[in-house]
Amino acid sequence: MIYVGIDVAKDKHDCCILDDEGRKLYPVFTISNDKVGFDELFSRIEEVTSDKTEIKVGLEATGHYSNNLLASLVDKGFPTVVINPLHTNLYRKGLSLRKTKTDKVDASSIAMMLMTDRTLKPYSEISYHKEELKSLTRYRFDKVHERSKLKSSLARLVNILFPELEKLVPSLHLNSIYTLLEELPGADYIAGCHLTHLKKLLESSSKGRYSRDKAIEIRNAAIDSIGTPMDAKSMELRHTIHLIWILSEEIEEIEASIKAIMDEMQSPIMTIPGISYRMGAMILAEVGDFARFDNADKILAYAGLSPSTYQSGQLDSSHSHMEKRGSRYLRYALFNATKFVCKWDESFGIYLGRKISEGKHYNVAVSHAAKKLIRTIYRMELTGQAYSPS
Repeated sequence: MIYVGIDVAKDKHDCCILDDEGRKLYPVFTISNDKVGFDELFSRIEEVTSDKTEIKVGLEATGHYSNNLLASLVDKGFPTVVINPLHTNLYRKGLSLRKTKTDKVDASSIAMMLMTDRTLKPYSEISYHKEELKSLTRYRFDKVHERSKLKSSLARLVNILFPELEKLVPSLHLNSIYTLLEELPGADYIAGCHLTHLKKLLESSSKGRYSRDKAIEIRNAAIDSIGTPMDAKSMELRHTIHLIWILSEEIEEIEASIKAIMDEMQSPIMTIPGISYRMGAMILAEVGDFARFDNADKILAYAGLSPSTYQSGQLDSSHSHMEKRGSRYLRYALFNATKFVCKWDESFGIYLGRKISEGKHYNVAVSHAAKKLIRTIYRMELTGQAYSPS
């Protein structure tokens, strides 16, 4: 076997090629992050052997810096392992007591890991093809987070400009309220608005839900409001609402793309009651190829949902915290999907209730249900069978 360790960086990559006895077939060399560099790497590997089944390439998961190189390796047919940087860091520290870290040392460490750790499995075509889904789900996650911050800013601004409004409507985050505040950003604007125009504005934006009585109620509250008239804050409120509208449109477009991919995949995960396109897509995208995990517990560890273990001498911790070391996106998706599954599926609901009755905190009980859920998903994805409560 030939083991190729690659330390990925922005503009260049350091590479180490070992034989099955750990000898370096070349001094550690550096390639540029472009086609010329990639071709140099491929030619050096093929000089050693043309049998791709005798080659194992490894690189760290370093975000977008590794995407192009990983895609080229997969397209060329090289079996490639993507390794958690935490794993390589611990491995490198275990090789020596000296505090040594360079790109060339990292490349050598990755190659040694490939040679000694038989649990590392190559990145499959299934994982590679799910990269687009992963990109979309993470992009949506970031957009939703960005919109949430804007919504918090909107609530803060309303509390300055028209604090009474929040008690008059079910939520500030309704399209009808956004339309109202975008045109009349403050109590003084609403108080000075003609009642007929205010009524039409509320009626049209709420699709008839808000009538003349609601318009009178809001205007009277605006007249007696303690809100502070501030042009700067009113402008900020208008801009904030405008950005929320834009982000909402973008999120809808992203979700439409996610739905199209999920419909094409026809994954059995969508047959589980309570799992939506959004959470289902995020789980599938973050896990990638389920076959690369020997069992469901390894997916739990990958998500950081496994309990940490601490035992030393006679001390054995009985209150272990969740590791939270894996994919935060997968952890988020599993935890939130579990809440909905427990609500819509009777067997999961009973299981959650039993854990709560044992005295466990709600979040701890949900984490137990999440373990049950991922074991169910793991079995379904490997067999292709739809969900059955039994």
